[in-house]
Amino acid sequence: MILADLGAEVIKVERPGTGDGSRQWGPPFIQGESGYFLSINRNKKSMTLNLQSEKGRAILQRIASSCDVVVENFRPGTAQRLGADYATLSSINSKIIYCSISGFGQDGPYRLKPSYDIVGQAMGGLMSLTGEKDRPPVKIGVAISDIFAGMFAAIGILGAVIARDRMGRGQMIDVSLLDGVISILSHQAGYFFASGENPEKLGSAHPTIAPYQAFKGSDSYFVVAVGNDSLWKRFCQGLGLNEVMTDARFATNPDRLKNRDELTQILQKVFSTKSSREWVELIEAAGVPCGPVLSLSEIFEHPQVLHRRMVEEVQHTKAGKIKVVGVPFKLSDTPASIRTPPPTLGEHSKEVLRSLGYGDEEIDELAKSGVI
Repeated sequence: MILADLGAEVIKVERPGTGDGSRQWGPPFIQGESGYFLSINRNKKSMTLNLQSEKGRAILQRIASSCDVVVENFRPGTAQRLGADYATLSSINSKIIYCSISGFGQDGPYRLKPSYDIVGQAMGGLMSLTGEKDRPPVKIGVAISDIFAGMFAAIGILGAVIARDRMGRGQMIDVSLLDGVISILSHQAGYFFASGENPEKLGSAHPTIAPYQAFKGSDSYFVVAVGNDSLWKRFCQGLGLNEVMTDARFATNPDRLKNRDELTQILQKVFSTKSSREWVELIEAAGVPCGPVLSLSEIFEHPQVLHRRMVEEVQHTKAGKIKVVGVPFKLSDTPASIRTPPPTLGEHSKEVLRSLGYGDEEIDELAKSGVI
């Protein structure tokens, strides 16, 4: 989707009859179209192709002969059985960039282990870090290991495109959910490498900064991010917390971390006296990062979100006018765009086949024989 937003022609090859499994993930559905599928498939064309058939494999190889990039997410070894592996397709087109996305990568003892996002979150450490202390494991509310695998694939592909311009040939890219999750452990990995200790689950709190977490006003939750001692002074002065500011237990960030529980209790007692909106206004006036904890219904009506075009509408063939999340990167000269809605299953099969030189009679025969 990222590459398509940037202007690439993306042909999504799906299984005849059923298509991408996420087409069935729901409810909710809009006129039979899965809200999940609609969220991540804009700007793509869909063609159905039975890769179990010889003719289906031949069509895929013809597409590969002229395309720039192939992305697949089969379990390792499956693409080879289907004649859709890197060795086969690069022998047809030496400039092809081939990206494989899998749960655990193309090599190693776990290469054949199946995976979904929750397995990546669990085995990559995220679920050991997320949630409240002494409570059961919690996954992040979106499919973060899937999403980051896709993002790292896009980055790898763009890097390979630049390399191809220099070397004149394509290459294979190996991306796994597990590797992606581990790579975003960032400061938590740094904490472990420095201390040898597993980080604790802290809910919304930060392991090395305080106060940096959610608090509840008299009505709802908001967050504050007091990232250094200068901000701490501004925070206390802006809220009239002079006694707290001069308390030796909270003088520096290491002090505040050491006495985090006491500080949290003091601040929560203070924050319970006014609404979260009132506190956010006061803290913002002091120049300290903060904000309300917004629901999706609030986010998608927020003036900043709307101004940044992070909600867009497209006209879908079956579902009518639908909303999708906007493009997060803003290029000055070649802006990304949402041009077409998520495709219905096989919507572009004939268009793609005609572009490959197939005639209408041949296409009808392929449909009758179950190849498309």
